[in-house]
Amino acid sequence: MSFPLLTATAAVPALGAIATAAVPAARRTAAKWLALLVSVATLVLAAVIAVRFEPGGDRFQLTESHTWIKDFGLRYDLGVDGIGVALILLTTLLIPFIIGAGWNDADPLETTSSRWRPTQGFFALILAVEAMVVVSFEATDIFLFYVFFEAMLIPLYFLIGGFGDRAHEHGEDEAAKQRSYAAVKFLLYNLAGGLIMLAAVIGLYVATADDLGTGTFSLPQILEARANGDLTLGTNTERWLFLGFFFAFAVKAPLFPLHTWLPNAMGEATAPVAVLITAVVDKVGTFAMLRFCLGLFPEASDWATPVILVLSLISIIYGALLAVGQRDIKRLIAYASISHFGFIVLGVFVMTSQGQSGATLYMVNHGISTAALMLVAGFLISRRGSRLIADYGGVQKVAPVLAGTFLVGGLATLSLPGLAPFVSEFLVLVGAFARYPAVGIVATLGIILAALYVLVLYQRTMTGPVKESVAKLPDLRVREVLVVAPLIALLIGLGIYPKPLTEIVNPAVERSMSDVQKKDPEPDHAVTTDGGWFDYQPAAQGETADGGHK
Repeated sequence: MSFPLLTATAAVPALGAIATAAVPAARRTAAKWLALLVSVATLVLAAVIAVRFEPGGDRFQLTESHTWIKDFGLRYDLGVDGIGVALILLTTLLIPFIIGAGWNDADPLETTSSRWRPTQGFFALILAVEAMVVVSFEATDIFLFYVFFEAMLIPLYFLIGGFGDRAHEHGEDEAAKQRSYAAVKFLLYNLAGGLIMLAAVIGLYVATADDLGTGTFSLPQILEARANGDLTLGTNTERWLFLGFFFAFAVKAPLFPLHTWLPNAMGEATAPVAVLITAVVDKVGTFAMLRFCLGLFPEASDWATPVILVLSLISIIYGALLAVGQRDIKRLIAYASISHFGFIVLGVFVMTSQGQSGATLYMVNHGISTAALMLVAGFLISRRGSRLIADYGGVQKVAPVLAGTFLVGGLATLSLPGLAPFVSEFLVLVGAFARYPAVGIVATLGIILAALYVLVLYQRTMTGPVKESVAKLPDLRVREVLVVAPLIALLIGLGIYPKPLTEIVNPAVERSMSDVQKKDPEPDHAVTTDGGWFDYQPAAQGETADGGHK
């Protein structure tokens, strides 16, 4: 039997979470180092997955399959495609930086009690979330995916409500109320989406039993049955099942109008936990749209595309407009993320290879850019003790390294050419213009608004006269530089040379396009050998482009 690499990549952080939680109360520094080492070990395993993965090989690779509950057809089935590999790399890459950035976040909760261990709990919960997210990207059994899709809500609930941001303009009592409200809202929204998805998962099992003789939750088996014509869902059945899945994923993503939990959660969580939510966990929603919505329900996906494109455009423009008007730094970044998720969903549902490749790259690049910006914002907020933009000014004169890294993170957020998000946003827009030019035009407005909210944020906080409240603000410390510098390097590196990611992702995108039986639109013009242009007219059947016959 080959080594169960996919299981190990999820099991290491899961076991690490248990071990970290068990560290004695007086050894909180040891708990921090243990969590960091576990996260690095998980990253090494993810790198091995990437090395062993063959982009041109089978659709699902490094597969593992074991019977779970035989009577109900439940199996422990794992496998990764190129999109899953890219997102596992993103997840395992960001967790060490999240742990490093949150090194002291639980310390204010420490007491003299020999039993209370908030530091151990904080880092154990982060590792638990990592384990569940990794399984979500690996699961090829739909019910197994659902279990972990829902289970990750529990540790996140405690991370938001129990370890939230203490920087609040109205004092600790009000901060505690806001944290509790944000945690409950996060949980209720996502649980509601999950319950609707559960009904759809059961409905899919019943539908497969009707056509195949026995119900199944196996994604590869269902995909094969659909391709062979052995499984034919009725039109109404497929549409209802699609809506059940899509609703849950749109909540997680989040997509307008199911987005309202995100600003509360990101605003009240600590900066590292906010990164965990939007850069890691929310990607499960957009990933699942590609893997499950398009793969399982291609006809319903095509049917729903017009409405989803409209919702995506609303998310892009609405999120950007609200970001422009924010007074709170973290809520501004949250609304910017809603706008970015609109671009990702747009890329998925324009049904072009450029759009879907761009959407996948966007998931990765948004994760890195948001992590860089939010973590630096968290370092800034922890120094001043305020999230309000108006409480800052002239920071670049007293903390130039902090201001410089904040600027790079902001420029990546507005997709400046030369930084990684530009490539993904450009591909999404190219894919949109190829099939829906009007949609592409409207989406482009989001870029203009992004430049506005990022540059205004930087101007108000970092430039101008030095405010007295920030006059003695310390610059980034060595630990903080070690957290941010690699993210900045990745933004530049992937902006200049994205090929390592595209080589992994593109074959999976081709299979996704095949699932929905879509091809890229033919160009209206073609390029001649001498570089000129001529009108392109598709050849009639049985006729070559130059008028001859086959």
